[in-house]
Amino acid sequence: MATIKVQQIKSRIGAPKNQKRTLDSLGLKKLNHIVEVEDTPSVRGMVATVKHLVRVID
Repeated sequence: MATIKVQQIKSRIGAPKNQKRTLDSLGLKKLNHIVEVEDTPSVRGMVATVKHLVRVID
């Protein structure tokens, strides 16, 4: 299965609870943290929810 790398580029401070939970679900815990997750539609939806806080690395 294909994977994507996701990096948190902005702080979660001040973000709504659902966005904080989405970051936790992706496995992102702190600034500049990079995780590798499977490229599925549900993960793409989570990334879209917090697109202003994260960056997808190719």
